[in-house]
Amino acid sequence: IIAGAYERRSIIFTTNIEFGKWGTIFADANMAAALIDRTVHHGRIIRFQGGSYRSEHALMTK
Repeated sequence: IIAGAYERRSIIFTTNIEFGKWGTIFADANMAAALIDRTVHHGRIIRFQGGSYRSEHALMTK
């Protein structure tokens, strides 16, 4: 999917896993490296930091 869309279409990823840990979730570390390379080549990385809204809201409703 990624190879077919590379430089042809837009792709959106959402994850809570840092790039450095992607090798642990894919069976092949080289595949993870290639995916990261293609993702960041023309990509824009938007990083959100802070507490979890869901966790905070769950604590308020108890």
